[in-house]
Amino acid sequence: MSLTEKPPSAPAEVRLAGVLTALPGLGLLALGVVVLVRGLESPPRPGNNIWAEFATYAVLALAFLAASTGLVLGRTWARSPGVVVALLLVGVGWYVLGPSGQPAWGVPIAVFGVAALVLLFRRPARAWALGQHVDETEEEAAERGGLAGRRAEREKNEED
Repeated sequence: MSLTEKPPSAPAEVRLAGVLTALPGLGLLALGVVVLVRGLESPPRPGNNIWAEFATYAVLALAFLAASTGLVLGRTWARSPGVVVALLLVGVGWYVLGPSGQPAWGVPIAVFGVAALVLLFRRPARAWALGQHVDETEEEAAERGGLAGRRAEREKNEED
């Protein structure tokens, strides 16, 4: 890709996946604040470190929000962290649904994760992450200089 050429803009699927992963991130941040406030209001107990628990929720929330912000802004680096966040949501949803026995919480969490995964693995999102335009071939991408195009060009040179 030349310096003057603008990279392909993020498809709607990627931006929607960013929104879907932002909501649980905001939920984690809210949960951390609730834990902190309730912990500070209650009498201190030995071995109960409210600040460490709040910091854990805050760090997780910031990681979720960083990935989701990158996806909403259309940054290609954010797709992999977005996939990791979606997989974490599926795992948490599975645990809350099964061993914890709370389907009212587990189902929505798992649905958010599965929906984000589906959106991030759709063809337009994959093409965007590789620097391709959705409707272009690998040869056209090679002419434009995209990652998939360089791969096609390398394979063509190996055949010769």
